Amino acid sequence: MPGMNSGPSPASPVLVSAFQSALLHQAGIVALIFLLLFLAWGATRAGVFGNSLGFGQHGFGQAARAWSEPRARRMLRVSFGVLWLFDGILQAQPQMAGGLATQVIQPGADGSPSWVAHLVNWAVNLWSYHPIAAAASSVWIQVGIGLWMIFAARGVSARLAALSGVAWGLIVWVFGESFGAIFAPGLTVLFGAPGGVLLYVVAGVLLALPERAWEGRRAGRLILAGSGVFFAGMAVLQAWPGRGFWQGTLHGKPGSLAAMIQSMTGTAQPRFLEVIVSGFGNFTAAHGFAVNLVAVLALTLIGAAMTAGALRSDARLALIAVTAATVFCLADWVLVEDLGFLGGLGTDPNNMIPLILLFTAGYLGLAQPAPAVAPAPALTQDRTPAAEASRPARGLGRLSGLLRGFAGVSVGVIAGLGALGVIIVGAAPMAFATMNGNADPIVAEAIAGANGTLDTPAPDFTLTSPDGTSVALSSLRGKVVLLTFLDPVCTTDCPLIAQEMRSADALLGPRARATELVAVVANPTYTSTAYTQAFDRQESLEQVPNWLFLTGSLSQLDAVWHHYGIEVEDLPAGSMAAHNDLAFVISAAGYVRQEINDDPGPGTGATLSSFAGLLASSVERTMGADQ
Repeated sequence: MPGMNSGPSPASPVLVSAFQSALLHQAGIVALIFLLLFLAWGATRAGVFGNSLGFGQHGFGQAARAWSEPRARRMLRVSFGVLWLFDGILQAQPQMAGGLATQVIQPGADGSPSWVAHLVNWAVNLWSYHPIAAAASSVWIQVGIGLWMIFAARGVSARLAALSGVAWGLIVWVFGESFGAIFAPGLTVLFGAPGGVLLYVVAGVLLALPERAWEGRRAGRLILAGSGVFFAGMAVLQAWPGRGFWQGTLHGKPGSLAAMIQSMTGTAQPRFLEVIVSGFGNFTAAHGFAVNLVAVLALTLIGAAMTAGALRSDARLALIAVTAATVFCLADWVLVEDLGFLGGLGTDPNNMIPLILLFTAGYLGLAQPAPAVAPAPALTQDRTPAAEASRPARGLGRLSGLLRGFAGVSVGVIAGLGALGVIIVGAAPMAFATMNGNADPIVAEAIAGANGTLDTPAPDFTLTSPDGTSVALSSLRGKVVLLTFLDPVCTTDCPLIAQEMRSADALLGPRARATELVAVVANPTYTSTAYTQAFDRQESLEQVPNWLFLTGSLSQLDAVWHHYGIEVEDLPAGSMAAHNDLAFVISAAGYVRQEINDDPGPGTGATLSSFAGLLASSVERTMGADQ
């Protein structure tokens, strides 16, 4: 019936099954990448060195042992690698494909300026057009970044891993988090500002610094001082009057802080956690001024202590500040942010955990300064006449050098290469999806349900075209017929379905010459050719050479409706008719091959394009089956 369908549900079995199938398929590719890499590495080592181990025998182990990664850098690298892995696992939740765009990304832009909403809408459209590719890509990109950061400890590989986290983090921060809502009202670190993923970006930038930047206390002081300034700035923001944080209740309603906390109690979570968060929300509503005062004082004192500890290189003061900040952040993470990732579509633990990791790394860099980085020993080459005489030709020498270099790398480098492959597995489908302007037909299948596969003779009929010519269905034999039923005075679904048919015709390309698009009037009152002509002009369908909008007497139409299972409800005069939205694919031999529910749902660009793709692919399958 017109306007009955609101779009695909995130829990749609079609979307969930397709998403899980894509992940399983790509997991097989990922496993194959790692298997081939390690087999090639092992075989090369055996051929070059005569064994699969023995780093020290050929100088590689000695070079690797010459450098010890600073504890602060190692903590930052591994912990944020684990966070990226955790976020990738969260992205694999079953309802992510159908729900992230409309339930997470789009609402995140509420209250932001129009230019922010415009940028976010681009991401929403991309996800809506290609939900399976986008959701699966997000999983593997984040898993790949996490693995790469964990295994790549040093050198170009480590810097590239960090920069990949920076690049993807910025994409997520802009398009997925609406710039961390920094342009929206009510900005506060207690609610997640400036966006958790921006802290991932900061960590990536720090890890991409040259190794010498981690010598001594420089990196630790920089991180700790930056954290202190951040806390102080957030204290000013939290204390600013007129933002609703000082009031537990405002005009009989919860203030900003209390409302945020109370809203978190509606998320799916363990009962004990719901009780804790609900209790704190009620307490904040009753004592809002005191709660905000504690938050402002804590942020101010922590910021001052961190900054002073960094400037004075005072490890004891820094430890006090870091301990207090950790307690404060964990309390906010539980009581205000409700762990950040609960509720079914959480994609990360919000800002408090990465913030803790950042300033903890700063403390380690200050309290446990790293020694100067020893340069890796250079490998010398034997230039004696005997060695030169026995040296292979230049081309073979280069190949031999490449093989020896590949054989000599560590397990971590091989794992890092595998992680890069994981990122490519994720990024490639998203790149192709971005270039494809047509929506995935899976969206239409999620709205319409599974197509009915049939093999029955198509009931024949003879009706009248807009120009007054009699047209029999049997006269169209030799072509595949895409048949649907439209109300010529409809203003909701029928114009959308007509445009789906027109777009499907364009997608068929040369095959459109072997296809006939046929619509039959589905209104018992407005049956004259004047209405079909007006509808064709309105939808620019008179420009489509293989389009026919057929009508006839009420008795003729009623017979066609009956034979094809179309239920038409005669509403009061002057109104549209109510009818079910069905399309039929009829083979060139005159057999109904498929029955499709073509209710266009919300009529968005994604659903219209997706239904067009579904109709076109159904026609192509029928053509292929008949050949």
